[in-house]
Amino acid sequence: QVQLVESGGGLVQPGGSLRLSCAASGSIFSINAMAWYRQAPGKQRELVAIIASGGSTRYPDSVKGRFTISRDNAKNTVYLQMDSLKPEDTAVYYCNVRTLSTAYWGQGTQVTVSS
Repeated sequence: QVQLVESGGGLVQPGGSLRLSCAASGSIFSINAMAWYRQAPGKQRELVAIIASGGSTRYPDSVKGRFTISRDNAKNTVYLQMDSLKPEDTAVYYCNVRTLSTAYWGQGTQVTVSS
């Protein structure tokens, strides 16, 4: 049984910062890519950031320069540092961990950017 436990969401003012964490536990082996997605009300889930096993990263233009993804392979944990947050970043954020055969999802954590 594999579990992904997310933490770090909450309410923040525009221009503020949040750091999300996602720790994978259980029978999970050979993790490849780790990623964060988000889904706003009425919208499709979208990729926010992805980091490969070798450390290369990719971001959509909407968050490039503001969000930073990182990982700690020893702890099977992925992080998302979010700076200069905007109201349009408001969404439920999901972590995604991929092995050779399976993709696992976290339960989601709410991020609300509002004054």
